[in-house]
Amino acid sequence: MSLNQRIPNVQKLLSTAATVAATAMLVRSIAYDYIPNDIHRYLSSHLHNLSRLFSTRFTIVIEEFQGLSKNQMFDAAEVYLGTITSSSVQRVRVGKDENEKSLVVTLDRNEEIVDVFENIQMNWSLVCTQVEPSNCRNQNMSDLNATLRSEVRSYELSFHKRHKDKVLSSYLPYILRRARSIRDECKTVKLRTVIAYRSCWDPNAVNLNHPMTFKTLAMDSELKKELMEDLNNFLNGKEYYKRIGKAWKRGYLLYGPPGTGKSSLIAAMANYLNFDIYDLDLSEVRYNTELRLLLLSMPSRSILEHYSLEVKFSLTFALIYKQMTLSGLLNFIDGLWSCCGDERVIILTTNYKEQLDPALLRPGRMDVHICMSYCTPSVFKHLALNHLGLCRHGLFQQIERLIEDVKVTPAEVAGELMRNKDTEASLQGLLNFLQNKMNEGDKFISNNI
Repeated sequence: MSLNQRIPNVQKLLSTAATVAATAMLVRSIAYDYIPNDIHRYLSSHLHNLSRLFSTRFTIVIEEFQGLSKNQMFDAAEVYLGTITSSSVQRVRVGKDENEKSLVVTLDRNEEIVDVFENIQMNWSLVCTQVEPSNCRNQNMSDLNATLRSEVRSYELSFHKRHKDKVLSSYLPYILRRARSIRDECKTVKLRTVIAYRSCWDPNAVNLNHPMTFKTLAMDSELKKELMEDLNNFLNGKEYYKRIGKAWKRGYLLYGPPGTGKSSLIAAMANYLNFDIYDLDLSEVRYNTELRLLLLSMPSRSILEHYSLEVKFSLTFALIYKQMTLSGLLNFIDGLWSCCGDERVIILTTNYKEQLDPALLRPGRMDVHICMSYCTPSVFKHLALNHLGLCRHGLFQQIERLIEDVKVTPAEVAGELMRNKDTEASLQGLLNFLQNKMNEGDKFISNNI
């Protein structure tokens, strides 16, 4: 058929299509004008239900929060989907801190991606809905996670409905396992703080970047060994905690004078466990409900630390003034709320253990009490090895004798060792520092006799 012969047929087809479209618009207009609203809604509802009946698709919605707690499935999907290469993706978010091991790739909002699992096509999309901020005191607890965030996020997973059982029993558990493996390979320990004006954890975590490890930690070797064994037992204790009917958590109280290495020990524990740190400042929390939300929104495999629980009076005053009770904190540490999450480490630090409320100290709350004492000869040797690379030296014996008689913190000793790069000058400077400190102590005693 020639081009001239085809043109009339095309024109006839277009004319017919235009007539059908015009007729459809007319019918739709008449329906809206003359069919009562109740009947219109009834027909629309039944047509929608009819279309769902014949649909072959099934959709699973994975929200970012499950009640008051972070949804582990959402976090796992976020990690897993960042590793998938698919031509269906148009936009992704990519970031990398200078200390992270690799690029961090996440799906951009309202973007879609296709995955294939055992020859089943899975369609993922990230749905984000903006939320207007409001006063959390006027909300129900179930609404707090939404009101404390600028947007509500969820993943939608769509697939053929005949695969529903396999997706629930095999695919989603596979994602949980794969995500945990990816985190262990690539994770950098994060540090999170509280956003004071919203009483929620800051989503923009910073990398801890603290190089302290148990290998470099200047601490009594026997105490360090016992602590590492305790942490290993905790990590491998899932079945044990379940068998004895206790929440899978561990509480550590670090006490001792300032400068004795409490912060360094926390960093070493975080790096050893590969757990993120959640820094809780009670002065930033106003109500028991806000405290509960903060603690429940912490994921598993994390460290909650609170610095400077100084004296009973100041803690009690702060809790009452903020309309938050000590029992609110204790109920999470050792009450029913403590069971809402696994593999959590709680660390409290203080300079004055004797002034803490005894309710905080009993077993089940603070399970392990670690005294961070003044420098000892063994700790000095570790510091000398770290800072100067020395295992022995002619001045060691004099320094060790002084350290046994003088109250000096590991931080003070480390500071003196760092003053000079020359080994002899550095050790001599430390020796002079210790002698001056002893002379000052003798002078103080003589003046008070």
